[in-house]
Amino acid sequence: MPLAIAVPSAAAPLRRPHHFRFLQPSRKLSLSRTRCASSLPAETQPAPPQPRRYPRQYPGEAVGVAEEIRFVAMRLRNTKRSTRKGNNRADGVEEDDESEEEVEDNEEMDEEGNDEVKEEEGEDNHEVEEWMPSMEGFVRYLVDSKLVFDTVERIIAGSTDVAYVYFRRSGMERAASIEKDLEWFREQAIEIPEPSTFGSTYAAYLSELAGRSAPAFLSHYYNIYFSHTTGGLAIGKKTCDKILEGRLLEFYKWDSDPEILLKDAREKLNELSKHWSRKDRNLCLKEAAKCFQYMGRIVRLMVS
Repeated sequence: MPLAIAVPSAAAPLRRPHHFRFLQPSRKLSLSRTRCASSLPAETQPAPPQPRRYPRQYPGEAVGVAEEIRFVAMRLRNTKRSTRKGNNRADGVEEDDESEEEVEDNEEMDEEGNDEVKEEEGEDNHEVEEWMPSMEGFVRYLVDSKLVFDTVERIIAGSTDVAYVYFRRSGMERAASIEKDLEWFREQAIEIPEPSTFGSTYAAYLSELAGRSAPAFLSHYYNIYFSHTTGGLAIGKKTCDKILEGRLLEFYKWDSDPEILLKDAREKLNELSKHWSRKDRNLCLKEAAKCFQYMGRIVRLMVS
């Protein structure tokens, strides 16, 4: 078999290299440096600290609750004067409401009790100014006063509450002194009546209040004795001069200086109130207005 001889095929022609052409861009390119956003958020500036707000201080609060009560009493007195001035103004004169707004502005007092105090004071101003007490009215006043003082002193003496024990044997007790005066009136053949609705209502309210809130009851305790040793003493002496020919009753006599006794009670009340919350102090102030209302009704029995 003949051998096949492989003949190389003709070599492929060499290709001439082409020159490279650079493509011209259709538009000009601009080179710019872009800033990439940081992956972490920028730190915010801390807010400036807010000024610290301190609670508003009540008038007399720095001294004690007894001083706060004094401001309440002054406020009620100013209300009475404003009412009197308003009633005396001529028709057509525009009233200034500034004093009224001043009275109603800040302290959280019992508005209903406060309004009743103002209303009664305005209605009976003419009676207090004339001040023509009668024997029967004076005896009614003593009977109601004895019931009130009996109630207060019985609660203080019989309670186991530490707040009440604090005021035992204060030297200001008046119930026994009034009993001596009523006995003297009996010897003069003057009839001693039963307590009026004003005295009975107030005594019942004090008994209920004593078991519910010591700050509220002690407000009445302090203001009852405060009223008697200040304005009550002056009214009593004036009444005795008019209808008893100057005889001073035992109700208006003390074994010690009443101002010193009252000062001691005031200091005890201030010391005790250091442990009260602001809510308890406000309740004490509210009850002060009610005390003035109840005692005012009893005092006006003299001229009824």
